[in-house]
Amino acid sequence: MTLSEYVESICGLRIAVIGLGVSNMPLVELLLRGGCDVTACDLRTREQLGEEAARLEAMGAKLRLGEDYLEGLDQELIFRTPGLMPFDGHLVAAAERGAVVTSEMEVFLSLCPCRVIAVTGSDGKTTTSTILSELLKAAGYRVHLGGNIGNPLLCETPDILPDDIAVLELSSFQLHSMVCAPDIAVVTNVTPNHLDKHKDFQDYIDAKRAILEHQSADARLVLNLDDEHSAYLEGFSKAHKVWFSDRGEVAEGSMLRGGVLCRVHGGAVREILHKDEIKLPGEHNVLNYLAAFAATEGLVGDDVCAAVAKRFAGVEHRLELVRELGGVQYINDSIGSTPTRTIAGLHAMRVKPIVIAGGYDKHIPFDTLGDELCLYAKELFLTGDTAEKIRDAVQHSAHYAKSGLEIHMETDLRKTIHDAAAAAKAGDIVLFSPACASFDHFRNFAERGRFFKSVVWELDEKNDNGGGA
Repeated sequence: MTLSEYVESICGLRIAVIGLGVSNMPLVELLLRGGCDVTACDLRTREQLGEEAARLEAMGAKLRLGEDYLEGLDQELIFRTPGLMPFDGHLVAAAERGAVVTSEMEVFLSLCPCRVIAVTGSDGKTTTSTILSELLKAAGYRVHLGGNIGNPLLCETPDILPDDIAVLELSSFQLHSMVCAPDIAVVTNVTPNHLDKHKDFQDYIDAKRAILEHQSADARLVLNLDDEHSAYLEGFSKAHKVWFSDRGEVAEGSMLRGGVLCRVHGGAVREILHKDEIKLPGEHNVLNYLAAFAATEGLVGDDVCAAVAKRFAGVEHRLELVRELGGVQYINDSIGSTPTRTIAGLHAMRVKPIVIAGGYDKHIPFDTLGDELCLYAKELFLTGDTAEKIRDAVQHSAHYAKSGLEIHMETDLRKTIHDAAAAAKAGDIVLFSPACASFDHFRNFAERGRFFKSVVWELDEKNDNGGGA
């Protein structure tokens, strides 16, 4: 079925689209242009939507805005926003009345005419997805990168050819209750995340499971040999399993042996490149490359893999060097929205960094992060809703007394950045890696990262004190 045929098939239904964000706004416009009866629902008010509200109404949309935007969902087809979980009471009630609840991504997967590589995981999925895209493009494929990475692909379906490859980053929010059967599925790892949204950690794990449990026996599943949850996930898949590891030997997939990234296939071990040749900093990026190498066996040659790893500089907001001022490097790691991501960032630094952390509370424990900050941070600046929780975790760490780690608390992020800059001397690194989501003050991690970068570019030698003069 083509996209136009799909729109025509649902044109007689009353449709609700919940959430007017990056993925759903193009969907609303597509449906309206197709003559569909669309009610656009969003938590934001008309004033907050601004000109968008009037524009959508002019196109024929009905609007349901504000705090009661989920009340009275009586439509026959409902597209949910990824952040609204399918077990929400309003969606459950609508489904019980006979409504079909789906999503932009689920429809795309049903219509996509080309091969699909889908990536999920608690950490590394954006970088791994981007690496996969870079590898495939370097090998000559036409690639469509989208999903949770910020590029909705449904409206682009007419331009996708059968020989292309779609690389999708899929979050637990998108996967929850979704039918998904990618040709290649990658699970980078599973650690506690988004526990403010999921019923519990098991619910979060089972959401990830959706990426693999509908795969056929001809499909490929790439799992992390070193992740304790991989064995559980493996049991739900009929696909051919391959593994990646930076600690042990794999029978099929990719591994790190003697500091060298290797592919293993058909009993043969092939060396790709030494980990020190990878341009992206950090041991966690070794794992991201190993996952990508395992996923692209038979699609991308070893020489292409090595060439991409040596030249690819990374993704915005992921250990991104913003600038060097007065001998101080400012690193934007706004993607660090969980403790494990921030810990990985800490381990990637060449010296103990001055860390800026804190943000929205996803109810994830900070105990391990507290230990790691004591061991690997030079100084700590905390802000946001979780500032006190992170401070308490640090102060309760067995390493705190010996660490001598200074902790600073500030409510305003701009002032926090300036204070961290004032504390830095030549040779230091200021690492912005919040270990938390951004929703206390920003719409997403990208907006938060851009704010950090804008403030860093406002700094000068006078208010920075980074020159050590």
